[in-house]
Amino acid sequence: MSKLLRVSKMEGKLEIIESPRYIFFGPKAIRKIINVLDYMGSRTGVFLISGGTATRKVAENLASIIDQEGRRTGIYSLGSSSAISLEDVEGAKDKLLEFGGDLVIGVGGGRPIDVAKLVASWTGRRYISVPTSPSHDGIASPAVGFLLRKEIEERLGRRWTKAESPLVIIADTDIIKNAPRDTFKSGFGDLIGKITAVKDWELAHKLKDEPYSEYGASMAMLSARIAMDHAGDIRLTLEESCRILVKALIGSGISISIAGSSRPASGSEHMFSHALDVIARRRGKRNSLHGIQVGLGTIMMAYLQGQDWRTIRRKLIEAGAPVTAEEAGLDPQDVITALTIAHKIRDRYTILGESGLTRSAAEKLARSTGVI
Repeated sequence: MSKLLRVSKMEGKLEIIESPRYIFFGPKAIRKIINVLDYMGSRTGVFLISGGTATRKVAENLASIIDQEGRRTGIYSLGSSSAISLEDVEGAKDKLLEFGGDLVIGVGGGRPIDVAKLVASWTGRRYISVPTSPSHDGIASPAVGFLLRKEIEERLGRRWTKAESPLVIIADTDIIKNAPRDTFKSGFGDLIGKITAVKDWELAHKLKDEPYSEYGASMAMLSARIAMDHAGDIRLTLEESCRILVKALIGSGISISIAGSSRPASGSEHMFSHALDVIARRRGKRNSLHGIQVGLGTIMMAYLQGQDWRTIRRKLIEAGAPVTAEEAGLDPQDVITALTIAHKIRDRYTILGESGLTRSAAEKLARSTGVI
């Protein structure tokens, strides 16, 4: 992490906002990589971190473009596992130090990009985000996925979870439009979650005097509204769908940078999803995509907040996203359990309060909203 950004995000009235310098967006955007490297002045080599087979091919294509310009490249693949661990991050870091490059590129969905941002932070390098799917707003934000962050906090300490936003994002819609359909549903669910996240943030500001950023909240809500207005278009998973969805996800990621925390993008709906992930990991199960779970959580948290949860549910249906536990491949009993423990997932005040929901209240909530 750079010396400038080792200071607190907010010192008195000083605010530090980190956000991408450039965003290359659209068909064949990946071909702009040489312009990016020239701008960034990379000299000792480019280290690419990818996921499994599909994203590995994208990374190899990107590396071949870079190689043709006489620059060194190395590729580290995380494989096709659905989860990542501290060992994955440390393995990538060790390979990077062995390779000796001065620039990191994360190619793929959430896993490779999370590893890339942490490896870059740990080794003092800059990084580029090259998303291959529109599944969540981590493609543009400094935030790291919940389970990985939790593991690193427990084993190394919180400071090791800190990362920066990518200096550059290259979002090639010719690549992203071919991502699995579920990733579009997930991205949509992640975006509408901002509706309840911002409301939770406002509540914490009023009741707990938590710092609040109007600009951060407004950008997050704008991203949610764009997604809601184009739910039917996003369902089609065309190139134009990519443009709408990815632009909104990038906007949401930047709202985190503006706020200096994930508050505008993550509230009780995310805590519900994280609780489901904790339950699944304990049982050795694989859950739905993060944003799909967030979508279900948003329906229920909007109900608790007195918001228009029926419109949120209808828009999820328009986007082709699940609105029931069965559609999402979740056990209804796990949904109820997750609702009862969500308030303990992290130290963040939300509509769930400090004592959470009783099991009977959780079941009533899930049934009242049609989630189970």
